[in-house]
Amino acid sequence: MMKWKINSLGEINRVAADFLAYVGDRTIFALYGPMGVGKTTFVKAVGECLGVEDDVNSPTFAIVNEYVARTGESVYHFDFYRVNDISEALDFGYEEYFYGGDRCFVEWPEKVGELLPEGTVNCFFSENEDGSRELRVEME
Repeated sequence: MMKWKINSLGEINRVAADFLAYVGDRTIFALYGPMGVGKTTFVKAVGECLGVEDDVNSPTFAIVNEYVARTGESVYHFDFYRVNDISEALDFGYEEYFYGGDRCFVEWPEKVGELLPEGTVNCFFSENEDGSRELRVEME
C-alpha cells in the first residue's frame, strides 16, 4: 500500500507522476471516493503526465472518454455513476476496454465491481478536515 497527501492543486501533477512510477505497467485503476473529492482532477493530472493533449473531463453521461497519450496509446476514463444496473456496463463491451492492455481509470467502480479484472489497482480518495486530499493505493 502507498499513500500520498495532496495539500494543494499545485501538488497533483507530482503525485500523479509518483503514482505512475509506483503502479508500473498496471492498467486498470478503480477510483473510489465521494463526489467532489478530486477523482477526475487526478485523472486529468495523470493524463498530463502521459502527454494527453485533449481536455480531460468527467464522462458522466458518455460513460467512457478516450484520450490519446503522447506515445499513441489510448487512455480510457470511465464514470459509472449513472449506471443503475450491471447490464448497462455489459451492453457497451467493457471487455474490450478492460482486457485490451490500455490504461483504464474507473470512477464509481463499486457499480461494476464484479466486472473489474484481477489485478485492478484500487485507489481510495478522501478529503481531510484541512481540505487536503489523500490518495491511498492498494495493489494485489
